[in-house]
Amino acid sequence: MRVKVSEFGMRNKGKVNDLRLGEGMRALEHTLDDVERRFGVSRREFLTFCTAITATLGLPSGAAAEVAEAITKKTRPSVIWLHHQECTGCTESMLRAEHPTLEKLILDIISLDYHETLFAAAGHQAEAARKEAMEKNKGKYLLVVEGAIPTKDGGIYCKIGGQTSLELTREAAAGAAAIVAIGSCASWGGMPSTPPNPTGSKGVAEALGRNDILTIPGCPSNPYNFLATVVHFLTFGKLPPIDKKGRPLFAYSRLIHENCERRAHFDAGRFALEFGDEGHRKGYCLYKIGCKGPETYANCPAVLFGDVGMASWPVGTGHPCIGCSEQGIGFAKPIHALADLKNQRPPVSYPRVAEEQGTGVNTAGVAVLAGVVGAAVGAGAMLTKKLSSLEGSGAAGGRRSDDGRLE
Repeated sequence: MRVKVSEFGMRNKGKVNDLRLGEGMRALEHTLDDVERRFGVSRREFLTFCTAITATLGLPSGAAAEVAEAITKKTRPSVIWLHHQECTGCTESMLRAEHPTLEKLILDIISLDYHETLFAAAGHQAEAARKEAMEKNKGKYLLVVEGAIPTKDGGIYCKIGGQTSLELTREAAAGAAAIVAIGSCASWGGMPSTPPNPTGSKGVAEALGRNDILTIPGCPSNPYNFLATVVHFLTFGKLPPIDKKGRPLFAYSRLIHENCERRAHFDAGRFALEFGDEGHRKGYCLYKIGCKGPETYANCPAVLFGDVGMASWPVGTGHPCIGCSEQGIGFAKPIHALADLKNQRPPVSYPRVAEEQGTGVNTAGVAVLAGVVGAAVGAGAMLTKKLSSLEGSGAAGGRRSDDGRLE
């Protein structure tokens, strides 16, 4: 019996795929042989890390092998890291990352060719290294910007190596394959841009007039959001999908409130009313003492900070979220002010989260009330006068019956 080629292909498609998968796994096994030597972790820990990064990025589970291969085999991307108006908090946060540690990130995953805080070189030597790396990797390097950019008076309020922050960023951005603004200061201006903003500080995208810049806001930003972004760039040659504000969707698509460990208390109407009260000590919801989680997008409760275990983020330690990653909330809205509830509210059978309070009577209200009372008094007086007149006229012109009634 003759068998068509297409039928043969369909019958053996599964076998071919299995063969390819087996070859891929064998190649991956070979790749992982030197993982322990390079990264100082076991193969199991490395694959766990790759799986976690894959899950963080929202990729299919099968992509973990691609991530592992990209980290171990592909050429390390050159990274130019600029600092402007900021406190270096994002770099400090990166220094405390443990999976991987910073030295592993720098030496084995990326090639950090310029970073003012971590550079051993200084002065002209450091600037020469930056320009050399930019020329050598033109069109291929990843530009990371930390800090807001002053734009007033030509940007003279922040200079590095004789260049203003604005000039330096424009020069570096021209040859970059992709640009990442790390931290709230670089993302949308952050603390330096708060009123009266005397230096005209702006986020990188606004300062450069571009809409293709990925932002990782936070004060500081979470180092694993940056690491996941770098791994995505390394694996697929492009930055991950972003929202309208340039934030990666894998990290900023959900409200903090949605995944908060205290969410059940919010739903049940259990709130701390002041710091140190019984509700605060019992771990109740912090909404009524100013938590901005219901209006702030970030993955803080899922990723946490500092690799020190559970509760290692502001709300977990008992302090309300201040909305540091959200423009218009962080450094703008008073800490004690109630957050606007976006889409999460307690069941209708529970008491309202914030009972409305009376605001007193204003001048217009007093005037209206006086008019109504005056009209009522006047109408009453007129009615009394008319009744009195009718009674008087009846007594004068009428006659009474034998039983005394007026006819």
